[in-house]
Amino acid sequence: MSRITTIFFDFGGVIADSPFANLSRYERERGLPADFIRLTNADNPDNNAWACFERGEIDLDEFDRRFRAETCARGREVPGRDLIPLLQVEVRPAMIALLDQLRSKGLRLACLTNNLPVGDGPGMSQDSAHAGKVAEVLNRFELVLESCRVGARKPEPKFFQLACEKMQVAPDEVVFLDDLGINLKPARAMGMTTIKVVSAEQAIEALAALNSTQKDFTLKV
Repeated sequence: MSRITTIFFDFGGVIADSPFANLSRYERERGLPADFIRLTNADNPDNNAWACFERGEIDLDEFDRRFRAETCARGREVPGRDLIPLLQVEVRPAMIALLDQLRSKGLRLACLTNNLPVGDGPGMSQDSAHAGKVAEVLNRFELVLESCRVGARKPEPKFFQLACEKMQVAPDEVVFLDDLGINLKPARAMGMTTIKVVSAEQAIEALAALNSTQKDFTLKV
């Protein structure tokens, strides 16, 4: 393994809570089948409404129209607009502490987020208080790469290549943390060390386990 110099973090599901819990609650409240929204987004995953919106190719009105049509084709009608407030999630305090530890040891940090051109900033905040909290956290990163601003998204290899180019690092210098295996696969194929995140505690422990090969940093777990 090459010397690790840089850590790439996903935002929702890693630095912050996953929005999947909010989406599941929405489904239960409206009597939708479990995972109805996620399975809708799994159809034509590279060019459906969600993918196009994450790349910033369509606006909210068009997303709402397309997503309604996609859900209707699966037997239920879900307005795309309904999903936007559900994407606001809280930052995990343990991850903030981790970021500060890593920075203190000289590691370079970047946030790679699939987000939408709605709300305030990478966290798609729906209110100013939340936007302020997210901005404070994102200030810890040398780079924040947003899918809707660069026209590419995870798991597209182009997105990871762009991150490496902007950070001027080789993939084998990078550890990438994401909560979705589909996003980790292309990063790993490029040569990155990858960690699938289940919880903040597990992510910290997984990074600490790199101590056996990386003597440059030691994390307190």
